[in-house]
Amino acid sequence: MKRTEKTFDCVEMMHQGALRIHEETKNMTREQELAYWRQKDEEARKKYPRMREAAPANSATE
Repeated sequence: MKRTEKTFDCVEMMHQGALRIHEETKNMTREQELAYWRQKDEEARKKYPRMREAAPANSATE
């Protein structure tokens, strides 16, 4: 089977994102880190408002 060259590596992207967040939060107190995540949550809700409209993936349908 012939392999194709990757143009995008999802695992590498996830590792880079985790490292970036670690670097941003590594010297924060617990309270500062909670404030960081609250801010990121608010930014995401503003950027992607329709995500809250969808039903949760594990919700039961009747």
